[in-house]
Amino acid sequence: MTEPAPRDEKHVPEGGDDRTDADKPEPTLLEQMGGVSGLFYSAVPVIVFVLVNAFFGLTAAIWGSIGSAVAITVLRVVRKEPLQPAISGFFGVAIAAFIAFRTGSAKGFFLFGIWASLAYCAVFVISILVRWPIAGVVWSALNGAGQAWRKDKPSRYGYDIATAALAVIFAARFVVQRWLYDSDYTGWLAFAKIAMGYPLYALGLLVVVWAVRRSDKRLKALAADEPKPETDEEVEARLREKYAQAPTPET
Repeated sequence: MTEPAPRDEKHVPEGGDDRTDADKPEPTLLEQMGGVSGLFYSAVPVIVFVLVNAFFGLTAAIWGSIGSAVAITVLRVVRKEPLQPAISGFFGVAIAAFIAFRTGSAKGFFLFGIWASLAYCAVFVISILVRWPIAGVVWSALNGAGQAWRKDKPSRYGYDIATAALAVIFAARFVVQRWLYDSDYTGWLAFAKIAMGYPLYALGLLVVVWAVRRSDKRLKALAADEPKPETDEEVEARLREKYAQAPTPET
């Protein structure tokens, strides 16, 4: 009686999940943005700042927002979650808190984000004007896809639309939040910062995904239509056939 063949432990991890990386589903748009926890983490320092400022004053609000950002970073370390969003979020909160401290006003907490939105909008618009739309540049850089999309006008036009959509989102953030800032609506500023953050960013990414899929489909179709280069064997066979059919010179 023969023993059953052992399982290939290299491809079957513990727990019985024998799916390879290629078989696992691609992360959804929400998962790429950090999941539901990422949405919650980004809102916590803002909510803490507004609530603590209302009951205990500006100084306590500044330290409360920074403390909450530190706590979120530590929590991500403990849970072994990606640190990049937490670190960038911490520095963003630290800069916002510093501006609030320097201005002596709670609404100063939102000033950095307001002007950052205008700067992002300007960069996106300029990238379209110089025919290097950021949506396409960043995507090709992250995926090593090269710059073939720039030679195809429909592909570049799609990335222009995606970049323009992101520019509109940042422009809307600046206009709305600047108006709230000038009107001293600190509470509504916090609401606008959260509501016009990840939700609008998700809408912009949907346009980027549309542009990427549209471009990839076009480039694959163009590549399929291009004649394949001859191999060395094919070149040699063609030359032999050519010279074999050539008339011999008369003697």
